[in-house]
Amino acid sequence: METKESEVKGTEEKKSETLEWEGRKAETDRMIKNHVYGAMGVGLIPLPVVDFLALTGIQIRLLYKLAKFYGVDFSKDKAKNIISALIGSFVPVAAAGPLASMIKIVPIIGQTTGALSMLIAGGACTYALGAVFVQHFESGGTFLDFEPEKVRAYFAEQFKEGQKFASDIKKTSAQKS
Repeated sequence: METKESEVKGTEEKKSETLEWEGRKAETDRMIKNHVYGAMGVGLIPLPVVDFLALTGIQIRLLYKLAKFYGVDFSKDKAKNIISALIGSFVPVAAAGPLASMIKIVPIIGQTTGALSMLIAGGACTYALGAVFVQHFESGGTFLDFEPEKVRAYFAEQFKEGQKFASDIKKTSAQKS
């Protein structure tokens, strides 16, 4: 059993080494997109705080998948700290998540407003987080040498891209309904 697990682990880790840039980009874009969908879905959870915790879980999972893809050692605690530091430094986003979550306490209007806010903010934040870590891992970085203050501007830029991406997803799904 151990042999099989180590074989599987060996083939799953560092997939990035066997792909050219276009292949790596396509794979990481797919990972980010899937997690953005999950993050946006979490916005529909009607329970305050539960949605915010679920969003953090999805973001940790994204970092885990990206780390595995690039063959970088993953630490859940380090990932939580990085997410907190990076998103916490981006004040409007840091306030938007918990605020959108807590506003769900207000019946009907609060739940609708909170869900819509969490859809876009959660999706955009997850998108930006993924983009920042793809850039970091592509340059040979690890969780140990990640410095949130050095990527704040890039995170903010990617957050704006993520807002567009999440809005487009929302519009597309609304048109299909």
